[in-house]
Amino acid sequence: MQVKAQELKQDTLPLRAVHHVELYCGNAKQSAYYYRQAFGFSFVAYLGPETGVRDRVSYALQQGKVRFILTTPLKEDGITPFLSRHGDSVRDIALETDDAEYCFRTTVERGATPVREPEIIEDASGRVKVATVATYGDTVHTFIQHIDYDGPMLPGFQAVPEDTFARPVGLKHIDHIVGNVDWEQMDEWVRFYTDVFGFSRFVTFDDNDISTEYSALRSTAVSNHNKWIKFPINEPAKGKKRSQIEEYIIFHNGPGVQHVAIETDDIVNTIAKMREQGVEFLDIPDSYYDDLLDRVGPIDEDIAPLRDLNILVDRDEKGYMLQIFTKPVEDRPTLFIEIIQRKGAESFGKGNFKALFVSIEREQERRGNL
Repeated sequence: MQVKAQELKQDTLPLRAVHHVELYCGNAKQSAYYYRQAFGFSFVAYLGPETGVRDRVSYALQQGKVRFILTTPLKEDGITPFLSRHGDSVRDIALETDDAEYCFRTTVERGATPVREPEIIEDASGRVKVATVATYGDTVHTFIQHIDYDGPMLPGFQAVPEDTFARPVGLKHIDHIVGNVDWEQMDEWVRFYTDVFGFSRFVTFDDNDISTEYSALRSTAVSNHNKWIKFPINEPAKGKKRSQIEEYIIFHNGPGVQHVAIETDDIVNTIAKMREQGVEFLDIPDSYYDDLLDRVGPIDEDIAPLRDLNILVDRDEKGYMLQIFTKPVEDRPTLFIEIIQRKGAESFGKGNFKALFVSIEREQERRGNL
């Protein structure tokens, strides 16, 4: 990946939000069952042989404005090597735009690698223009432009009957998506998003901010102008033992999406339901809550349920936030999900890094990977 050296205006791409996240899966049907029962997503549309697509099946899931597409190959094609290398993992962070052609041409001109030339796809529900460029690892961004489409997900998908099997938990929209890259690659990929996509640096953390006795990492977040698209980029930093980013890179076989953060309006109720439905979360030391109010100031929530559910709290100059992290949702210690509730805060929980990393290191040690 090379970025052309030129002066570029910030945020010149007409991007609005994350349209959907597509995961390649070994068995999309079974994965869809998990996300419906555990995370409460509804099965809204299907694509596969029954709809005229012969090489893959895709299950479109939705809760609030969060859309996941789970895709499994039916033949040995480009999806199969991805799965062999990475396991179940995020392939596509699709971005909603008013002009997919412009986004594609502009990013390619600035150095992005083209993956799919702009084209119009259509069915009885209307037309959508799509185009795709590459980003870190084997991850891609597809630009999605609705022309006159009013179907359930994208042309080619067929709507399914209302999902009475799903158990919603109050998830609203994607807050941010975090990518892990290899040693000394963070600055390169931050430049990719600032120079090629016109994003702005949102916040930066170094190994003094994000470290424990054993491991460390560096992170910079970039965002578009309306901050509906936020991408923190992590890289390892030197420590006594192997960091969570190193573990990810080893088991994912390269850079990729580490976690998807999803916002809720009532994190206590959301996490209580998710725990009842079988979602596993990182354990936080009970001592974290002993001086919580001294560290973060007054909050609306009672401490007791936060302690019981292992929900973390942090504050910045604009307010506070509550957050919690699942254990990996795959067998490989790679992809996980964050649930977050913002009450004014715009940061990513810097004050929680120590407690979070201690919990992650405990899981790494159990796996023999610390």
